Amino acid sequence: MTLPSFLSSKPRDFSLPNSSWGPEMLRLYELYNSQCEVETEGGEKQEGSWQRLPSYNRSLKFATGGVYLSKIIQSKARLFTRNIREQGAAFEYVLFNNKEEQRCVGIFQAGHLLEGPPGHVHGGAIATMIDTVTGTHATILSGPVMTANLNINYRSPIPLGSTVLIESSLDTKEGRKTFISCKVTSTDSSKLHTESTALFLSINVSHLLRGG
Repeated sequence: MTLPSFLSSKPRDFSLPNSSWGPEMLRLYELYNSQCEVETEGGEKQEGSWQRLPSYNRSLKFATGGVYLSKIIQSKARLFTRNIREQGAAFEYVLFNNKEEQRCVGIFQAGHLLEGPPGHVHGGAIATMIDTVTGTHATILSGPVMTANLNINYRSPIPLGSTVLIESSLDTKEGRKTFISCKVTSTDSSKLHTESTALFLSINVSHLLRGG
């Protein structure tokens, strides 16, 4: 028997499929997830080219030492993109990382609570997802980082309920700086929704926690 998430001691991984995911979201999930583990000729399984990245609703609680830190800082804090209880209402997404190619891909399904222009996704919600994908990617590449600059060109609106691909790639690293490029496209890559560049600065987490 599966316990409700509020009764279970095991954190919910929001990157796993749920009943709100549409056919295209599920198709792309299976496409990338199937490349996370491959079977050799001898029948053994080994890591594939892509890695699915788990996603929780707390930044600190499920990290090493995070239970203690989350109580000190803010016990009620929740990750911005994972704070809506209703499945499918807002940000439904999963991230996959390709270490060898230095690429990160986000599959994003936009819920009805993200409306901006009638019937389409709010630009701020799109920016949030770009920051989420590029920031996660920069963290994988460089350790703890914070966004220093995010420049977005909006090309085509995204219909509510649709699924899009958010593709992040490393441009260069210079000392504390990590430069990332990102584009948001339709799932068949035929339509470009946004183009963006981002700059992230490596940080000392202990200074951040102390408010320094």
